[in-house]
Amino acid sequence: MIRRPALLLLFLLPVAAPAKDSCVECHTAMESAPALKFSKDVHQRRGFSCADCHGGDRNADDQDAAMSKAKGFRGKIARAAVPQLCAHCHSDANLMHKYMPQQRVDQYELYQTSVHGKRIASGDGAVANCVDCHSVHDIREVKDPQSPVHPLRLPETCARCHADAAHMAKYKIPTNQFEEYRKSVHWAALAQRGDLSAPSCASCHGNHGATPPQVSSVAAVCGNCHALVEDLYSKSPHQPAFAAMGAAGCVTCHGNHGVRLPSSAMLAGDKSVCAQCHTADSPEGKAAVEMAGMINGLNAALKNSDQVLRQAASSGMEVSEAMLRQQEAHATLVKARVAVHAFRVTAVSQLAQSGLAAAAETRRAGENALKERDYRRMGLGVALLAILATMAGLWLALRAIERPPQAPAGAGRR
Repeated sequence: MIRRPALLLLFLLPVAAPAKDSCVECHTAMESAPALKFSKDVHQRRGFSCADCHGGDRNADDQDAAMSKAKGFRGKIARAAVPQLCAHCHSDANLMHKYMPQQRVDQYELYQTSVHGKRIASGDGAVANCVDCHSVHDIREVKDPQSPVHPLRLPETCARCHADAAHMAKYKIPTNQFEEYRKSVHWAALAQRGDLSAPSCASCHGNHGATPPQVSSVAAVCGNCHALVEDLYSKSPHQPAFAAMGAAGCVTCHGNHGVRLPSSAMLAGDKSVCAQCHTADSPEGKAAVEMAGMINGLNAALKNSDQVLRQAASSGMEVSEAMLRQQEAHATLVKARVAVHAFRVTAVSQLAQSGLAAAAETRRAGENALKERDYRRMGLGVALLAILATMAGLWLALRAIERPPQAPAGAGRR
């Protein structure tokens, strides 16, 4: 236990003053935007300062001494030199281990393999470098919602360049990727449901090693999330057919940036993607229509069963076991939709039949519960009527008992 004199000495010990930083002091006094932003920068919180990137002496009060070239002052960093400058620290495993042990230290190597890295190495100063994505003097951690590379903000960050028609004109690539992505099922999961694991630009293209997926690798890229679909597709008759045409299978049917929510309408009907290659009277076209019919039939059966079970549950009937079975049936519907990628009618048929049997079973359970409810209600009604009749009889009996006795006829005569 610390004695009082010793405890008093702890309060009398000098408090360590913050490290001197003439760069920040001077530029803050000048209300310089970089200095004002720097207070929010992750590097500032880790003890780094202007001089660590721009060179110079942060301890010098004199401007000439602080910005002395003898002290390594380099001033404004050329765009082409930014990636290598950032890599001076971020490629140093020993240094990074002190601050963020889990962070990769090969970002610069990856960047050099990317389209951006190759172009900047060839002298194209308009392509993205580190600060275009991460910001400059107010760099935040990726998990910070205000960071431009936070999952919710990353698509907009990429779109600053890739949706700018004037900026992208010389590269002759489309600029509607972000517009299409915002119509996709992936954007709905990310932005509307807040699922940070949903695919965004970096999920498919990479981040530091950003490169467009080639035709031969699109299925593998999609398969990172859709592993079962990739496995079915790789064994299907479509895989060699698309490969022979030099087409990317997933993109041919689903699109790339504007991936819509899949439905049976993709198999048959006005919006059928199968009709792009197969006529309605061809064996393949007929198979697509048959698979769509199976899926639609199972979906309708499940909706009917859902309605009956909800009605029974809202009436207070015990249908929890049937509802659990119904969840399994809904999972079978999902599996049937996935099985379409095998492009075999039997694969979908087996699952559809299993799901229909389960839907019929749960519907019967719900209907039986409703019959039991009606029987109980009828019994309750009969019981209530019996109670009311008994009460009425008791009331009449009480009335008869309470009624004064009548004198015998002629009792007052002589």
